Amino acid sequence: MNAYKFLSADGRGVLTGFAWPLPDGAPGEWVEARVELCRGGVHACRPGDLSYWLALVLYEIELDGAVAAAGMKVVAPRGRLVRRIDAWNDESREEYSQMCIARAGELAASAPDLVGPWAPPAAASKRRPALMGYIAARMAESISGIDGYVAERARQSDWLAERLDLA
Repeated sequence: MNAYKFLSADGRGVLTGFAWPLPDGAPGEWVEARVELCRGGVHACRPGDLSYWLALVLYEIELDGAVAAAGMKVVAPRGRLVRRIDAWNDESREEYSQMCIARAGELAASAPDLVGPWAPPAAASKRRPALMGYIAARMAESISGIDGYVAERARQSDWLAERLDLA
């Protein structure tokens, strides 16, 4: 199964710090780990999960073995990075941030009594796309509860999958 994995600029896992073998004209080396959801195994995301896991660099990852789906992620005993998704770059990160800022403005205008006045934080830029997505999703949650949060995250993930031309 192919999925996606966000990493830091140097190819490390954002939460674990694990240094992934990077692809260099061919897929990277296989990584193996005992599967224990949220503790062990090779974790990745599907296109519909992208907005929950944003980081600086995005790779397509090939998973092998029994793949378990749980919430906003998938986990397998083996995985290797196949290719970097070059479309996730400074320009697309900024576009995503601006889309989320515009969406937060729409949400604020639709329910000012629930959300209050909205102004993007001073740090709104290509360096903060995860924060911009989170803010818009939390505003949707304030208006429509957890279903609003989930729907906003799905909307963001759909935008990412379409913009980045992901399956």
